[in-house]
Amino acid sequence: MAAAACDAAAVEQLAGLLDQVDAPLKKTFENVHQGYPTETLVRFLKAREWHVNKAHRMLEDSLNWRIQNEIDTILEKPIIPVDLYRSIRDTQLVGLSGYSREGIPVFAIGVGLSTYDKASVNYYVQSHIQINEYRDRFILPTATKKYGRPITTCIKVLDMTGLKLSALNQMKIVTAISTVDDLNYPEKTETYYIVNAPYIFSACWKVVKPLLQERTRKKVHVLRGCGRDELLKIMDYSSLPHFCRQEGSASSKHSSSDADNCFSLDHPFHQELYNFIQEQALNQELIKQGSLHVNIPEQDPEDAKIVEVIEAEFHKIGVQNGSTNGLNQA
Repeated sequence: MAAAACDAAAVEQLAGLLDQVDAPLKKTFENVHQGYPTETLVRFLKAREWHVNKAHRMLEDSLNWRIQNEIDTILEKPIIPVDLYRSIRDTQLVGLSGYSREGIPVFAIGVGLSTYDKASVNYYVQSHIQINEYRDRFILPTATKKYGRPITTCIKVLDMTGLKLSALNQMKIVTAISTVDDLNYPEKTETYYIVNAPYIFSACWKVVKPLLQERTRKKVHVLRGCGRDELLKIMDYSSLPHFCRQEGSASSKHSSSDADNCFSLDHPFHQELYNFIQEQALNQELIKQGSLHVNIPEQDPEDAKIVEVIEAEFHKIGVQNGSTNGLNQA
């Protein structure tokens, strides 16, 4: 009871501080909270271990970032032509595979086979933020309405199929995307499920796990093989990512049908998202080529340390494997 009272007091105090910000920040905050300001304040408080002043600074920085980078209108800025967007979808593997039985959206991420090599960093960051914003403004509110209770988080299933030391080559862009998430979309993931994990992941996880906050460690579950049996405890078969449906066929890029592959532009989720952004742009007469440049916030020092540890472990494994540059070995 005492802890709950302290938490409630912290939320009230943060809400009071937010009341003092300028009107433009209050306006963009509406796009962030989508009718659930208390749940949003709790997310930022959790991200800063319930330190009100730190949470306030984080939230205000995030709202300013949204204004400076025009995040409120990012869903009006399509990535064109469609062939470029298809190339991004083929190399930045992410998609909505379905929902848990409690109505929580399940996002699949092909960590091991994402190459980020068909477009500039700006395009990949723009695409990532568009998926975040579509999730927060449409996917989650729709689930909330359907299930009659606030649904403000998601589940992520991370496929490590194909993870190699060459992943170090993508560390810069992966770090940029994770920094955007950590500082502007905190605590949006309820649980991370790791599947198809090779040795290289296990070695890195062993050294990274002790560096994580306890609340983050508790969210991460490393499942055996493709994780199908464990995931079926919380979702139906139809919501399983394609790479979890049977052992030994874990391919993040290809499945028997592109409509079943939630990474593909032909999957219903990506078709819906892409068409929505095109329609918004037509309504605003804003369709034009070129990526949107989004400023990447400065990385949290603790997160920077974790990245350094991962890089060091990758190099260590490379040396053990006899690789001269430590980047091209499995």
